[in-house]
Amino acid sequence: MIETLKEDAKSEALVQMKDIIEEARITAHTEAKKIIIETIQRTATEHAIENTVSVFNIENEEIKGRIIGREGRNIRTLEALTGIEIIIDDSPDAIILSGFDPVRREIARLSLHKLVTDGRIHPARIEEVVAKTKKQLEQEIIETGKRITIDLGIHNLHHELIRMIGKMKYRSSYGQNLLQHSIEVAKLSATMAAELGLNPKKAKRAGLLHDIGKVPDTEPELPHAILGMKTAEKFKEKPEICNAIGAHHDEIEMNDLISPIVQICDSISGARPGARREVVDAYIERLKHLEELALTYPGVVKTYAIQAGRELRVIVGADKITDAEANQVAFDLSRKIQSEMTYPGQIKITVIRETRAISYAK
Repeated sequence: MIETLKEDAKSEALVQMKDIIEEARITAHTEAKKIIIETIQRTATEHAIENTVSVFNIENEEIKGRIIGREGRNIRTLEALTGIEIIIDDSPDAIILSGFDPVRREIARLSLHKLVTDGRIHPARIEEVVAKTKKQLEQEIIETGKRITIDLGIHNLHHELIRMIGKMKYRSSYGQNLLQHSIEVAKLSATMAAELGLNPKKAKRAGLLHDIGKVPDTEPELPHAILGMKTAEKFKEKPEICNAIGAHHDEIEMNDLISPIVQICDSISGARPGARREVVDAYIERLKHLEELALTYPGVVKTYAIQAGRELRVIVGADKITDAEANQVAFDLSRKIQSEMTYPGQIKITVIRETRAISYAK
């Protein structure tokens, strides 16, 4: 009898939970949708995709031989000093620079340009040019940081934070340029804060600095949001700015209204079509894992990850699962995906339960 009562109470609670969620969704959904759409429409951005290779164009094939040098000594020196693989193949008028660090790749590209323009290519000269280029690029990084902060109207930033903002130009996140993404989030945050009657300048500042934790090469064991928050605290940023940086992936609790705005705008920037791209193997692996997670639930017949992993369709057996339980499966599955997987944007879970009646006329 107790078991029966438990079952009745459970199914009643599921129905009630569905009604409460639906009611909250109806009232909150319209206003939230309006604000987000207005924010997106008012922010025009480019689609920026970063690669792991740079192409260096040359005027004639003869230069290739001079870059290689006697017994490959020039190319070996250049590769050793920059840490970039230089691929010289049959491609006409082009040399490929391959490496995962965009800063190193840019140093190699600029150094090659200077050497080819100058015409003197030998190990000692290569060493001198690479050293000069490194200094020049460091200066360029600071200039980029200053220019971005002036363009966005953000003042009184610590010089080290300005340098980090400049360095974002040579970092990428899921193939999306980090600086472009941060500028986008800053503009979106300011617009959304203005729509909600909050301080747009604070929101813009927090939006620009939200991914600052991805820039340092040290302390990789900390999540980037926490590392960014600690960096901002170190350079005397206000508590609400630090909280927005640390809370944009829910690592810490939000205690200011700017924090959810930055989190939402980060999702908008990362989730728009064409913004981000992953390595094919990792992408396929993620889709497989997504489908396998759903198959662990009893009553699930088939699963399909669609829309590049942005939606998961789960087909359940009508004889094994009720309508109320189908809602529960969708809810549980969304929580499980949140806790076990990392992905840009959001994933929609759709549970499909249908009853088919089939009969044959003979």
